[in-house]
Amino acid sequence: METIYMSKVKKSKVEQNPKQEVSVSAKVAEAQNVNLFYGDFHALKNISFEATPNTVTALIGPSGCGKSTFLRLFNRMNDLIDGVSISGKILLNGENIYDRKTDVDNLRKRVGMVFQKPNPFPKSIYENVAYGLRVNGISDKNYISEKVRTSLVQAALWDEVKDNLKKSAFELSGGQQQRLCIARALAVEPELVLMDEPASALDPISTAKIEDLIYELKKTYAIIIVTHNMQQAGRVSDFTSFFYMGELIEHGSTKQIFTSPKDIKTQNYVTGRFG
Repeated sequence: METIYMSKVKKSKVEQNPKQEVSVSAKVAEAQNVNLFYGDFHALKNISFEATPNTVTALIGPSGCGKSTFLRLFNRMNDLIDGVSISGKILLNGENIYDRKTDVDNLRKRVGMVFQKPNPFPKSIYENVAYGLRVNGISDKNYISEKVRTSLVQAALWDEVKDNLKKSAFELSGGQQQRLCIARALAVEPELVLMDEPASALDPISTAKIEDLIYELKKTYAIIIVTHNMQQAGRVSDFTSFFYMGELIEHGSTKQIFTSPKDIKTQNYVTGRFG
């Protein structure tokens, strides 16, 4: 097996709107026969996967099964872990992002990431959203201000903060901070949005707002979300992938996975027999 990469660095609205049939015409993100090792430990085993435009794909499975590790392949965050080696291909809109010529900093502009806990910068609300634009060399104040506004609108936060944009991001509630982090990710117009349990640290009301937001964002983006919450996966996703012990056991429409899974392991997990 040829190793293509080895790390060197140490270290609800959803319920009111039934899903429509998704027309699959392209692949935004794709994995082809991917294996990942942490040293000698085989963490991901021969995984093939795809995410298509204007869809939400949920990654489910018990803790330690490889969901988050797999998610991080798409913005190469596993590069930061010492001893990681990867084989196979990871494609973003047809480009192999593990090609030696890939500019990783540019890749991370193309792939938005939202983490489990809100992680706003110690800056104002405005500057949190503007940060990525400034880092990318954009200095036009009018353009930045418009992108800040539209990104906050997309993240369903504008009406709550429009009169307090100079306020510290740390003064927002946890749910507002998470939506601010989503706005920050959207400001640079990513091709793919990754979410690693984005609502697990939030209260039920904030969780419902995040789920409503996901439903709206898929009109523009392809989204891959890791979640331990089966009900949440059922509410927000069009497709579901079930991971178990480093393997992708089954991938299909969310309705199929939850009502007529083909693999007994999937059936046992979604019915609560283990996990």
